[in-house]
Amino acid sequence: MSTPVSEFPAATPAETLARFQDRFRFETDCADVHAGLEARPDFVLVDARSAGAFEKGHVPGAVNIPHRTITAQTMGGYPPSTLFVVYCDGPHCNGAARAAVRLASLNYRVKEMVGGITGWLDEGFALEQGAAAAQPIAASRVACGC
Repeated sequence: MSTPVSEFPAATPAETLARFQDRFRFETDCADVHAGLEARPDFVLVDARSAGAFEKGHVPGAVNIPHRTITAQTMGGYPPSTLFVVYCDGPHCNGAARAAVRLASLNYRVKEMVGGITGWLDEGFALEQGAAAAQPIAASRVACGC
């Protein structure tokens, strides 16, 4: 007799390995982003939320590029080899995915920081406030503006 867990057969170990290894090509987590920012970052961290949400609290070192503003013109200052890591408010928001789609459509490499601001805070990391890290040419919660 099967349980809801075993009702559908599990993938083979090779399939499982391929599936989970593939996730790392598209995603990174808050702890890895934090470690990367403390080292010599080889990526640009993009807060894809509104300017108002960014000012209320954002990951230190992030630049604010709201996903709706990502175009060839606004991204023209970044070399084609740039790796972007995008985040939004958290798992209940798809702003980071929207930013990833726009960046990839412009031929940039991109990963999503899973968890977004919610994950960052859950890890115990601090937020920075203000617009000091605005788009180049424990914080209060605010709607992400997506």
